[in-house]
Amino acid sequence: MRFLLDTSALLLALSEPERLSPDARAAVEDPASTVLVSAASVWEIAIKRSLGKLEAPESIVGAVLDAGFETLDITPGHAERAGSLPPHHRDPFDRMLVAQALAEGCTLLTRDDALAAYEAPTLRA
Repeated sequence: MRFLLDTSALLLALSEPERLSPDARAAVEDPASTVLVSAASVWEIAIKRSLGKLEAPESIVGAVLDAGFETLDITPGHAERAGSLPPHHRDPFDRMLVAQALAEGCTLLTRDDALAAYEAPTLRA
């Protein structure tokens, strides 16, 4: 299966995987799973780290690759889809993740219950 980590799930997977739900941890650790990390999450973490609101590895991309995860670029199609989503959620990073999950056929690993209002499949992180 293909999974897309939202930003909070990514941070947990990198630093405290034991805090993920049992199902999410199993999905992330399953060698048959493809675990994706969006450029939107890397961007969000970098912004929050630079503002002093978050402690995170200096190289998020390095940590992602070291964990065996794959990166997912943002395409114009993703951007267009994110902009056309219903306004269930106002956070632009989360809206991008939903759009990418829909476009790429991924299950979104998240703790944000508001994202379940979209049609993208989710798994509680």
